Amino acid sequence: MGLKSVLCAKIEMKANKDVFHDVFTNKPHHVSTMCPLHVQGCELLEGVFGTVGSKICWTYILEGEKRISKQVVETVDHETKVLTFKEFEGDIVNKYDNFKATLHIETKDEIDLVSWTMEYERPNENVPELVNLLDFVVGMTKGIDDHHVKMN
Repeated sequence: MGLKSVLCAKIEMKANKDVFHDVFTNKPHHVSTMCPLHVQGCELLEGVFGTVGSKICWTYILEGEKRISKQVVETVDHETKVLTFKEFEGDIVNKYDNFKATLHIETKDEIDLVSWTMEYERPNENVPELVNLLDFVVGMTKGIDDHHVKMN
């Protein structure tokens, strides 16, 4: 059993929160056109975008290296705007166990927030926390938000 870790970030959105939820639920393959410096592609491997049990493969650049993340969609809740992805193959689970990312779109004090929570286990104390990945996700989120603000 590894060392359990949870990293979270909340990013204020300028664009419509429904648009952001729709992108990650139904159109993740469009993310690469919204923030190409972060994400190069999202391929549907099995199922239908936006449905529990579907499998997708992200291609992205982290710290100058091309990476992949094959994920299964575990949760899709349109009312609470929550999505959960669990990596089953890729660069993260090659080093970390039980990696799961949850996206939650919420409103607090009339401010729309994109909330990311990453849960995982490190095999030992010598394996670093995934702060670099959290920074990447924050940058990607801001890129998607900027894309939608410019379109409007």
